[in-house]
Amino acid sequence: MANVGQKPKLVHAAVGSLLARYINLVGNSSRQRQDVAVRFDAYSHHHPCVVTMWHGQFLLLPLIKYPGFEADVMLARHGDAEILGHTLRRFGINLIRGAGAAGRNKDRGGAHAYRAAVQTLREGRSVAMTADVPGGEARQAGLGVVMVARQSGRPILPMAIATSRYMAFNTWSRMTLNLPWSDLGFAIGEPVSVPREASPEELEACRLAVESSLNTATQLAYERAHADPTRATPGLPRGSTKPGMRLWAYRAFTSLARPAVPLLLNMRARRGKEDPSRRDERLGRPSIARPAGKLVWVHAASVGETNAVLPLMGQLRERRPELSFLLTTGTVTSATLAAERLGPNALHQYAPLDAPEYVRGFLDHWHPDLAIFTESEIWPNLILESAKRDIPLALVNGRMTKRSYRRWRRTPGVARPLFSRFSLVLAQNDLLARYFKSLGATCATSVGNLKIDTPPPRVDAAALERLRPGLEGRALLVAASTHEGEDAIVAEAHRQLRSSVPDLCTIIAPRHPERGAAIADLLRSQGFSVAQRSLGALPQRANDAYVADTIGELGMLYALAPVAFIGGSLVDRGGQNPIEAIRQGAAVITGPHWQNFSDTYRALIDHGAAIVVRSAPELATAAGRLLGDRTELSLMRDRASTALTALSGALPRTVEALLQFLPQQDPLARAS
Repeated sequence: MANVGQKPKLVHAAVGSLLARYINLVGNSSRQRQDVAVRFDAYSHHHPCVVTMWHGQFLLLPLIKYPGFEADVMLARHGDAEILGHTLRRFGINLIRGAGAAGRNKDRGGAHAYRAAVQTLREGRSVAMTADVPGGEARQAGLGVVMVARQSGRPILPMAIATSRYMAFNTWSRMTLNLPWSDLGFAIGEPVSVPREASPEELEACRLAVESSLNTATQLAYERAHADPTRATPGLPRGSTKPGMRLWAYRAFTSLARPAVPLLLNMRARRGKEDPSRRDERLGRPSIARPAGKLVWVHAASVGETNAVLPLMGQLRERRPELSFLLTTGTVTSATLAAERLGPNALHQYAPLDAPEYVRGFLDHWHPDLAIFTESEIWPNLILESAKRDIPLALVNGRMTKRSYRRWRRTPGVARPLFSRFSLVLAQNDLLARYFKSLGATCATSVGNLKIDTPPPRVDAAALERLRPGLEGRALLVAASTHEGEDAIVAEAHRQLRSSVPDLCTIIAPRHPERGAAIADLLRSQGFSVAQRSLGALPQRANDAYVADTIGELGMLYALAPVAFIGGSLVDRGGQNPIEAIRQGAAVITGPHWQNFSDTYRALIDHGAAIVVRSAPELATAAGRLLGDRTELSLMRDRASTALTALSGALPRTVEALLQFLPQQDPLARAS
């Protein structure tokens, strides 16, 4: 009588044998876009290492072979894994049995597998394991792979393999069945090394780096296979990526509206928002020649985004000095900033208006090899026309408000065709990464806020000295980026403070400088003595308030005033960025509405480095305490610096993620 316990083993062996034959069929019948061995050449010196893949895409793991790069595979202990075990053994692969429990109260042999993996690496063989674990979140790297790398002292090497034809099952990891007679794409991500003495914060940074590198490699593998990764990406909404009727209507409207563009540009020029001498750039007719060689196009909206991407461009230039960079922006002040701070091999142009004809003219001239957009710069024609030309698109420092996210969700025929065109989305936090994924982004991950890593804004020393005589020795409060409705609250706080701080001068810098005259009139109607910067006036000793209704001078104002109220927060505008104020040494006060910069403000508040106020009396009390207590002011500055340090690191993570998408280096440039 047969032993019934042997029947499952026989079934597992039979199914495993069939699966091994199927994998060989896929490998032998598929056309590789580039030989796997060629890609291994540049990374073979990392052996032995921890090879990692996403769980849903590991079926073709046995096809990743390279002489001298032997790897044992870590495999869980359950029925499905028994079949895979028999499959892998058919390829001569050794197994390490056991896996982490992803937070579940089960002993799946994780401790044994961990020790065996470390020992295998020390013996000179690599170890292959999935980065995400069943029971956890798909495509979220666990700490297990990081801990194995730390204990063994060997690097982590993310890998991905994809086929143009595949089936994706509705499992937690969107398990993929690769089909034969396909194009096959293979990619290796940037290696991640884990210091032996890494702190918990450093371990988390390494985990995020693995996640980012693996997402990038996976995206590249699908691109090299000429495959759509959407169906294989967990958590993405299903549906077409073809533009819907609303998107086509937008494209038609922007095309038909071109006769009105000169009128629009004239109006903006009269308000100082356009440079008439460079109008052709806005119409897709560039004013300078394209440099020879590979070109990376970086698009930023205004001064804040430009400040964030300039260090990024500098870091990318250091890593790939043979590349040229084109920075496009949409404001006069950002153009001025670019002229002052752009490094070598970098040019500035105004971004074309988002009409199909203007965009085509721009792209026909520049032919960029990579397009990098910042934050929330989602311009449909720019994105669709770039994708049509197979220009890889990346979104860095990605963010959107909850209100914007809800609007995008209501229009999937607009959102999905746009966000699915991005090869890479690097979001400021995990929630935003989930937003982008649910809107259609196939590769979205959290790396932090680039603005945390930006240097302090530059200060015009001569202009600063001209301001000092009327302010020297006085108590100063700057109300920065105020919105309509906040100026009256600031004025009332000043009135209440005057009894205890008689020499106080309040500097109001409105978010929209064109409100300067109205703010000055409001203050005068309440008995204030006011000077207005846009009229050329400097503050005098007799002035109660100074309206700084100019652009690009906040850094100078923060350098003057020890205390800064950051606007857009007493009225529900979501707040403004407090980082520049902190970098210049100003203590931060905010209203309760700071959701647009939630990560930064939450860290500041948790560290006791920002004060939240809700009314004029509370603003007067908070400002008075800081202006009257130098010790408390110094402590606030120190705590703010500590909070920002804890949030830093987005710049190197962004650089590492983008390196995978930079144009391939010319062999002659590499040799030189």
